[in-house]
Amino acid sequence: MKFIFFSLLACTLSFSALAQQGTSSAVKTLTPTEFKGQRLSMKTVVLDVRTPEEYNAGHLEGAENSDYRSGQFAKELKELNKKKTYYLYCASGNRSGKAAQLMKEAGFEKVYNIGAYQDLREAGFPTEMEIPELDR
Repeated sequence: MKFIFFSLLACTLSFSALAQQGTSSAVKTLTPTEFKGQRLSMKTVVLDVRTPEEYNAGHLEGAENSDYRSGQFAKELKELNKKKTYYLYCASGNRSGKAAQLMKEAGFEKVYNIGAYQDLREAGFPTEMEIPELDR
């Protein structure tokens, strides 16, 4: 009887440990309100994972662009500092969620999906546009 009890206890603890490992790799999604509460510093990066065309049409002030769909995103990860905190967004939250998961799998610990650009803009985050240079 003791053997069965301890066997069940060991199995339960093993499954519990595996479940905790699985949740630690999950990407946390923040609402615009939750993102407003985050303290941004030199150790944080806001990353727009939309195409350069989408980025140039308007993006969060100070955001960097790394196009998730370009095929270069995975290569660019190697150049990023894994000790920094990253906040990712795109047009709908889908690409940024996938990009954030890719970053987690690559060993980045502090990665957050902050969703859709339009939602962030409507929440009052400052935005800017890239103005193309005129050829003279």
